[in-house]
Amino acid sequence: MNKDFWKTLYCWLDTASLADIDTKQQLVCELLGTAQDPDLQADMQRILRHMTEELSTRADLARSSALSLA
Repeated sequence: MNKDFWKTLYCWLDTASLADIDTKQQLVCELLGTAQDPDLQADMQRILRHMTEELSTRADLARSSALSLA
């Protein structure tokens, strides 16, 4: 996947809702199971890692905000 794809993905991750990320994550997981090309599989795994990192970061921020408000 080219540089523009990754830039677009990162921009989308910054603005997507949790539900959107979760939905796309499930879709990529399903597609990963059917992909035959090792390079495509590696790219899909990278996409999943970035999605997981974004969800984890947002959860950490939410916990941190909740603790600071308490």
